[in-house]
Amino acid sequence: MDGSLLDIAEVAQRSGLAPSALRFYEKKGLITPAGRNGLRRTYRPDVLEHLALITCARGAGFSIAEIDRFLVARPSDADLRLRMATKAHDLDEQIGRLTRLRDSLRHAAICTHEPLVDCPDFKRAVGNAGQARQVGQVPSAPDADRHA
Repeated sequence: MDGSLLDIAEVAQRSGLAPSALRFYEKKGLITPAGRNGLRRTYRPDVLEHLALITCARGAGFSIAEIDRFLVARPSDADLRLRMATKAHDLDEQIGRLTRLRDSLRHAAICTHEPLVDCPDFKRAVGNAGQARQVGQVPSAPDADRHA
């Protein structure tokens, strides 16, 4: 085998993905093997960067179809660029909600209010975590030592 190629087991180990996931991504056209070494698929080393992008996008909620379109995008694809901008906006909102939830959980971890879920600061933060916000409009975290 060419020393610059990685077999499927090594790609699986280095990417943290199961070989079945690699075969699935291959079937969907997201990755392409470089060939075979006996019965085992081989890949060029740059497949690891490709898989990192796919894994990140999947973790952010992108569908396989969205990732496929993204991977073949050209600067002239105005429709795809608009969808990407919309997805970026959605991710900003999700990050804001998760940040508010994280901050409220940190507050609950040190809050002395009984019961914790009745703490006005916690309730306010959790309530805010479920509301849609405009990008950049993140309420401040609850004051952690208000109840201390």
